[in-house]
Amino acid sequence: MANAIADFFQGYGISNELIVFLVSLLPIVELRGAVPLGVFLGLDPWTLFGLAVLGNMLPVPFIILLARPVVNFFLRTKLLRPLGNWLEQKVKKNREKVVKYEIWGLFLFVAIPLPGTGAWTGSLIAALLDLRLKNAFPTIFLGVVAAGIIMIFGSTIVKFLLGLL
Repeated sequence: MANAIADFFQGYGISNELIVFLVSLLPIVELRGAVPLGVFLGLDPWTLFGLAVLGNMLPVPFIILLARPVVNFFLRTKLLRPLGNWLEQKVKKNREKVVKYEIWGLFLFVAIPLPGTGAWTGSLIAALLDLRLKNAFPTIFLGVVAAGIIMIFGSTIVKFLLGLL
């Protein structure tokens, strides 16, 4: 799978470093997909870590600042209302985890590399809970850093174990 992704991008002359950066920008995939890809591409762990964190954090302030107005627009538009409702339901589903533990809840939500968690969803939750950018951004950043460390160690161990087979 990693080879197929790398081959696709490399066919356009894109370097492995830029591939990792671009993949870490993507919603759902984020850093959690970019780090294993970078490990299997043989990137230096420090370079990989920096590129993945930077790429994953780049959309965060825009999501925090723009999500509430965009979702409100969706909810007022007949065609986009289902998407607005889906986004609000996604936040409601994870709201208790974040509200119960406040900033620590947001940090843990972003840091623990599970499906449906990460910087994009954490930013959306922060925006729809009306958390201020100055509070949410550093918390999400620390969560992304923690997730990056977990993913680098985990991906390196998996690559090592696969090399033994």
